[in-house]
Amino acid sequence: MQIKSSLALIVIVFFSLTVNAQRGTYSPYSFYGIGSQSFKATTENRSMAGLSVFSDSIHLNLQNPAAYADLKLTAFTGGLTVNITDYKSENSTDNFKNTTIDYFAIGIPTNIGGFGIGLRPTTSVGYDIQKSNDNQSSVLRGRGGLNTTYLSWGYSPLDGLKLGASVNYNFGTIENKSLIFRNQVQYGSRDLNETNVNGFSFDFGGMYDYEISKFKYLRASARYQTGSSINAENLRRASTILLANDGSEVVVDELVINNSDTQVTLSEVQSLGIGFGERLKWFLGAEYVLRSAPDFSSLNFNTPNNVSYTDANEIKLGGFYTPRYNAPRGFYNRLTYRAGIRYQDTGMRINNQDVEEFGISFGVGIPAGRYFTNANIGVEYGRRGTTSNGLIKENFLSIFISFSFNDKWFVERRFN
Repeated sequence: MQIKSSLALIVIVFFSLTVNAQRGTYSPYSFYGIGSQSFKATTENRSMAGLSVFSDSIHLNLQNPAAYADLKLTAFTGGLTVNITDYKSENSTDNFKNTTIDYFAIGIPTNIGGFGIGLRPTTSVGYDIQKSNDNQSSVLRGRGGLNTTYLSWGYSPLDGLKLGASVNYNFGTIENKSLIFRNQVQYGSRDLNETNVNGFSFDFGGMYDYEISKFKYLRASARYQTGSSINAENLRRASTILLANDGSEVVVDELVINNSDTQVTLSEVQSLGIGFGERLKWFLGAEYVLRSAPDFSSLNFNTPNNVSYTDANEIKLGGFYTPRYNAPRGFYNRLTYRAGIRYQDTGMRINNQDVEEFGISFGVGIPAGRYFTNANIGVEYGRRGTTSNGLIKENFLSIFISFSFNDKWFVERRFN
């Protein structure tokens, strides 16, 4: 047990360092607020359009804490995504490819419910916008984002009923930079804004299963995340700079414009889901998610007058099918096939144009023995935004992979 705990701690520390160093997006939309939404669900759930209404005994559902009550074995899971995105405006096109680590989590069943701990990137900032004309050239660059580490608990007080709660600690650093170089002028100018954000939020969830027959059941789920205010420490500096031969920025003179502590308000999230299925065989579900408008007005650098936020909503439909999970022969019979479709109004409005997102996903779960329980692979094709009103349209292909390991902790009688 000590070896397993030490290994888990090492992996969490390594993952934390990697998350803070990675570039999670190249989207110009990540300029606004605290970045673009990064975590969209585990690979298993994301392959079903990100449904949080489904859970089982060996996989982790990181969206609804009540799902931890379903765990029968300790579960380790981690996931990564390869994103390929084409960007199109009214006058130009571009494309980028990047790989991100999406999450790392552990779920442990005990006699007093299931517990979970994990870390995931929640939002990502990553843009590089360059413009030039006969007189000057300018660059807008951003990086960073918001990460979340959490402690969850799920418990079943009555047959069919599962309740859960999570404590989330949100933290991260966001850097926004503006560079301007004018022809025939020796020095360039740099406006650098660094924001350190941190604070707590809370999740509450519930699931209820109504048994229709021995194997078939109807499930309803609900989730609520508080719209918490978190601290934002802003440091804004104006500098004159020179570019070194290696492209690095050498500061010639610098002035602190603003050094202040303020707050931003995260969205309050509510979701309702319903599903119907046959245990270990198939499941079909639908979910509606409502997010209140966030408040980033204290971040003056990346909250221009042409952007506003409204309540956001999302609709998800998805499910899975396993021909026969315990088939003695026929490897393909033991695979789990998943699919889903989703539509999202992001709640962001730029130049009087709503930014919307659509995605269709497919995936497969591959069983692989006792300790290396399964691998999960998914793919999502979608689009975000439009070329109207000076916006940018993003067509993206995301390939996501996760691995799950299962073992027995705290379930033998000697630990009671």
